[in-house]
Amino acid sequence: MSIEKQYILEARAINKYFTEPVRFHVLKDLNFKVKKGEFVSIMGKSGCGKSTLLYILSTMDTQYEGELYLNGSLVTGKPGKELAYVRNAEIGFVFQFHYLLPEFSVLENVMLPAKKLGLKNTEQIREDAIENLSLLGIEHLATQRASRISGGEKQRVAIARALINEPSIIMGDEPTGNLDSHNSNVVFDILKELCQEKQLSLLVVTHDLDFANKTDRIIEMADGMIINQSLPFSTE
Repeated sequence: MSIEKQYILEARAINKYFTEPVRFHVLKDLNFKVKKGEFVSIMGKSGCGKSTLLYILSTMDTQYEGELYLNGSLVTGKPGKELAYVRNAEIGFVFQFHYLLPEFSVLENVMLPAKKLGLKNTEQIREDAIENLSLLGIEHLATQRASRISGGEKQRVAIARALINEPSIIMGDEPTGNLDSHNSNVVFDILKELCQEKQLSLLVVTHDLDFANKTDRIIEMADGMIINQSLPFSTE
């Protein structure tokens, strides 16, 4: 008898309005769930609300209607300080632009979120960071300045940084948008492996249909609504 996987993320009746210059209904009654170890992509034309939704799901935008659950706990309505802790502890972020600090070393960049969280001492954080760099095949870059490595390497560093606090889910906004096809495939393979081996959930906004077609499920958006959710591949 199969047991359904735990839901890491759940959105219930999410509605979002912009009020300037006039009231506009941006997101319209969105409902979906992301399972533990599931790789989900969000697609849709520019302006359909993908990035707006991601800001809400990442708890950075709290001005919405509906309910958002992370690991079964309601996060909607929590105070800002508590949400900041949840973001740092439970959610890893990988963006189109890696946002590495160029004057810092690769290792220092990876360690930063864990130092901010403050649950481990510096030596433990350093060991975890080196382990993540090794996992991504770039431990030899640890002492290099972030400004001195290639674009593909920078995105792998960004993934290592996203992993440092052992999050429940990684959220990505066009994580391969600035990469060539080779490096895009490398990044996808790394993300897919994280899903399979670490049972890490991923939710990625992308315009890349080839990338999306290789994920477990595609949430397709149009005009602020979900118009299709293809079924995830069976893993049971």
